[in-house]
This record gives sequence, structure tokens and C-alpha cells, in this order.
Amino acid sequence: MVINNKSSVPKYFQLQTWLQDRIEQGYYSTNDKIPTENELVKLSGLSRATVRKSLRNLENNGFIIRKKRIGSFVKRLKKSSNYGKTVGLLVPDIRSGYAPILARGAEDEAVKNDISLILCNTDDNPRQASYHIERLIKLSVSGVIYIPVAATDRKNIQIISKLKKANIPIVLADRGIKNSGLDLVTTNNFKGSRQITQYLIDKGHKKIAFLSNKLYSTEKLRYDGFVSKMMEKDLPIHKNVTILDKSAFNVNNYLEHAHQILKNRKNFTAVYAGHDRIALLFYAAAKNLGLSVPQDFSIVGYDNMPLTTVSLTTMHQPIYEMGQESIKLIISRMENKNTNIKNIILNSNLVERSSVRDIRG
Repeated sequence: MVINNKSSVPKYFQLQTWLQDRIEQGYYSTNDKIPTENELVKLSGLSRATVRKSLRNLENNGFIIRKKRIGSFVKRLKKSSNYGKTVGLLVPDIRSGYAPILARGAEDEAVKNDISLILCNTDDNPRQASYHIERLIKLSVSGVIYIPVAATDRKNIQIISKLKKANIPIVLADRGIKNSGLDLVTTNNFKGSRQITQYLIDKGHKKIAFLSNKLYSTEKLRYDGFVSKMMEKDLPIHKNVTILDKSAFNVNNYLEHAHQILKNRKNFTAVYAGHDRIALLFYAAAKNLGLSVPQDFSIVGYDNMPLTTVSLTTMHQPIYEMGQESIKLIISRMENKNTNIKNIILNSNLVERSSVRDIRG
């Protein structure tokens, strides 16, 4: 097997997927012994800890049984009441951001419950999302997990209205839609944002720049959390270094915003980037301007995406678990369409690295 070290998909996911595919395709049959930890370390080039994490996930997902000092064996997969059911999962872009990890969590949970998953890329585009939803209706899927696209709440409700007419259960993942009356699995973005803002304040930063997007509920909540904490501490919010873009994430636009903010460095000592991909653009802009992190300015992000080029302090979101919980919730909704609406809010945690300088006197 070949591990792609440049991929945004964690290495243990790659090994786990490879082994799972070989089990599902019949290369390893029930009761067959799969390669040992030592053999997988040599085969993949990964650390023993990474290999163990892959095997632990396979065991938790019901694919293998691990016997101490003997090895790991393929487990008989039992058919459940969900066998034959199909769920559509609409994500912004499976190639980048958090989507690969969320999709992996959803797939692992779906397989464990004998559910087939149809993955659809919306490219954060309303027209693309509408196309996929119409296709899923024609395929008579049992349910749909939908990450709202970069559009207004009203537009997103319009996009999924056909699913409601077809009586197909819907669960929203990550991003919410105001007054949608739909189940939602997300993280506590407001609380997490207050926490990371407090972290900057505790490091002596009283002037903080902010760059994010106002189309997504998640990033709006992060902005609200930032403003809430700054107001609580009676700290200024400078308009010329606080930008909420009104369009979908675009590298060129956000790089321009980053340059604009960095040229007003007298108004801030730290930058709060609404997500990690925005933070990366600040690193690029800083390089163009001859600036460095954290010597010239500090920066934090949000999401804790696998980044190999920078050491970014950020908020870790349990994205894999979000995918799992989304499947659990759609199963519950498929089994009983008349239960009360559920909002599952997962907690995030601060991951401290070296992108923030302590400037307390």
C-alpha cells in the first residue's frame, strides 16, 4: 500500500480505509488473520501508534476482532434492519477542509449499521446542491445528511424543500439553517470562539484582527463569540481589520483581505482567522510582505485541519465524530419521523502550538 503524505486525510484514516476496503472486497474473509502490527508498520511506513489507532477503529466499527498476543481477525458482518438502506451525504468538497474527515466518520458509522452512503460534492454551490438532491430523490434514498451551501438560509431551505415533499428525512451537519425545523449535528462555535479569544487576551493581546465569512452559520457564531468576549473585556474592535466576507470562500479574495489587514498592523497584535485555511493565507500574505509569525504578529485559526507547513494554534473540532453522530441521527429519524427535533452540539478544545507570542509586560 502507499500512504500519501501530502494528503489532508490523516494517515491512520488512509491505512484504516485500505484494510477496510480489502475486507469488504473479500480479500480477507471471515476469521482470516490480517497482517500483524509489525507487518503493517513495515508495509505502510507508519508508526506503531498510528497503526494501532487504525486497528482500534476497525475493531470499534465491527470489522475485526483483536486477540492479545495472537493477532487481528476478520469478524463476521451481520445484517441489520438497515440493510439495503442508502443515505446521501452532501459535502462542500471531499478534497479539502474538514469534509474528508467528516465523510470518513459518516462512512465508518454507516458501514457499521449496514447502510450504503452516496457521497455528493456541492462545491458550496446552490445549483450543484439542487442537482444532487434531485438525483438522490430519483434514487429513492432513505435519508440525506446535508451541509448547507454558501447561500442564505432562505436559499438553503428552498434547496432541500424537495426532500421534504418527497418525505425523505434530513439531518444538517456542521452548519445550521435558522428556523429550518431540522435535526442538526454541530459544535459549540460560539463557546469555542470565546475560549480562543480569551486565550489571545491572556497572552496580552488587546487589539485583535478578525477575518471570516458571514454566509455560514458556524463562522457567524465564531464572529459573535469573538465580539462577545471583546465586549466583555471592554476591548476595541477596529473596523479596518475586522472583515466578514459576504461570498463563498475564495483563495484570491481572502488573500487580498489578508494583505489589507496586515497593512494596518498598528491596529492589531494578533489575528483571529475564522478557519485554518484562512490562517494559511495570512502566512502567505506575511511572506509576501516580509513579515513572520509570531515575531511580527500572532495568529490563531479554527478547525485543527492537518497542516504540515505551519505550527498553528487553533480550536480542534471533533469532525470525525460529527460524521458518526450525523449517521446515528439520520438512522433515528428514518426509524421514527415524528420524534422531536434534536440538536447535537459537540465540544471543541484548544490546541496550543507556536503561532502566538506572549506579549505581557
